Amino acid sequence: MVFFSARIPHEPGDGAYARPLTARRRARVDALLRRRIAERIPLPYLTHRAFFAGLELYVDTRVLVPRSPIAELALQRFRPWAAARRVRRILDIGTGSGAIALACAMAFPRALIDAVDISPAALQVCRRNVRKFDLTKQVRVLRSDHFDAVRGCRYDIIVSNPPYVGRAEMRRLPREYRHEPALGLSSGADGLDSVRAIFADARRHLNDDGILVVEVGNTEGTLLRAYPRLPFIWPDIAMGGGGVFLLRATDLEKASGG
Repeated sequence: MVFFSARIPHEPGDGAYARPLTARRRARVDALLRRRIAERIPLPYLTHRAFFAGLELYVDTRVLVPRSPIAELALQRFRPWAAARRVRRILDIGTGSGAIALACAMAFPRALIDAVDISPAALQVCRRNVRKFDLTKQVRVLRSDHFDAVRGCRYDIIVSNPPYVGRAEMRRLPREYRHEPALGLSSGADGLDSVRAIFADARRHLNDDGILVVEVGNTEGTLLRAYPRLPFIWPDIAMGGGGVFLLRATDLEKASGG
């Protein structure tokens, strides 16, 4: 926030911390702090900037603030579960700002990425970020309710940070979340409506050696009870966070119920 308000570039890193601030710059920082505290607005909405997997993205209240632990997995090119040299097509479901799709595009420069979302407003933000990084030839942005717009397409990686907050948890969320689009958070009574839709069609859209990567956050326990036969892999996230599972394409055939 200080860097943004004081208009100090990030490139100098720690060396910028010793720079004195003018009275005008201090006033800008204080004004932003007052809004953050009084209105409980997430900082990225005040600055219209968010950082994800090393990328500086534009964000506003049409999209969730990018914060998924999937960023770390994308930076690692989903090793050891994906053979990076063979990845040619990736699907990002519920792309929002395009954060995960763009991180995948950077990690797999030879792959084509489909970034889909049901929200036209969110896709406006996504397209802005795709243009910012000059990736319009690599990242295709589509309005789609899960797989509807990509029927017949198959992918090496399907990745998603879908809505996964249940009805009771939605009522308990801190005020900051009220500024985010409910469409990107709420997913039915138990938080699994979107995950169920992904499970219903993911296998037919994955190549035989493909993988599915999905964030479910605090809904992890509910997921495990709903799908006791699925051999979920839960990667360690060194930078913090969790609730991200991975399944191989053949594993999806073992789903029962849910």
